[in-house]
Amino acid sequence: MKQYLALDVGGTKTHIALFTLSAAAELKIHKEKKYKTQDAQGLAEMLMDFHPDMSDIEAISIAIAGPVIDDEVQLTNVSWKVEKKQLVEATGVSHIYLLNDLEASAYGIPYMPESDLHHIFESEKVIPGNAAVIAPGTGLGEAGLYWDGKHFHPFATEGGHCDFSPRDKTDVSLLIFLQHKYGHVSWERLVSGMGIVNIFDFLRISVDYDLDPELEATMLQGDIAANVSKAAMDGEQVAVDTMRLFIRFLAIESANMALKFKSTGGLYIGGGIVPKVWNPTYQEMFLEHFFDVGRMEALLRCMNVTIILNPISVLFGAAHYISPGKLPKA
Repeated sequence: MKQYLALDVGGTKTHIALFTLSAAAELKIHKEKKYKTQDAQGLAEMLMDFHPDMSDIEAISIAIAGPVIDDEVQLTNVSWKVEKKQLVEATGVSHIYLLNDLEASAYGIPYMPESDLHHIFESEKVIPGNAAVIAPGTGLGEAGLYWDGKHFHPFATEGGHCDFSPRDKTDVSLLIFLQHKYGHVSWERLVSGMGIVNIFDFLRISVDYDLDPELEATMLQGDIAANVSKAAMDGEQVAVDTMRLFIRFLAIESANMALKFKSTGGLYIGGGIVPKVWNPTYQEMFLEHFFDVGRMEALLRCMNVTIILNPISVLFGAAHYISPGKLPKA
């Protein structure tokens, strides 16, 4: 049976898997390994460490956090570049495909079992049409799926880098705070792991919270976003308010995407953050702000909203992108 490699290359980690796909598109992973992306000099180094003998590999599908242009990708949050030509030379595998990570995730959605999906809103009036995927993680990924009447056709976007749009005085103050830090302020600066940290930093210096100094010092060590989400679960007020703003901004940008794509085929929320932190309070808060779009509320209520629970959805989609008999043109 032919073997394939699938990769999910993110700003924090790179996940590589060796897999086979049956004629019925059933995915079987035979081995896998995760690498720290920043620790490697490039992708070829990780590939050859994972599978030194590439003679049995039919094709490699690489999902990357960044825009693919002329078979090259400069990772959004990593210094080195990925080039198809260089990888073909290093591995000897001629069928290598580069695609955006959220585009890859979109390719996997039609194959996901119900156990991988958590429906947070199910419309009473489902209208077939385009779909959208938004995924807060290290950064903010966004992708669409064009519906041709019979099939979905995923496509990549860099919508997470569009300008953040404030709605109230707190949002404006937050925007000004981040403009001093970054200059241009995109949605990714708020709806992502770094976004949680940015919101937390803004609140703890602009609002008089009674935050224990030792707890604050602990929260600022290691994975700050994870520390904040945990502190929110424990009831620490600044962390609670941080996560409330994060969920609110996620809802607003999700609604923006859904309206722009007219995604009556559904809105899917992926990434590593949401499945870990989701709870009934966040769900109620999300839906309140998601539907707060004035005259277009009725349209949004035609769209199912679903959280992708599969932690390897990008890898899963990259694998299905090169399913047997469906190899894309090089």
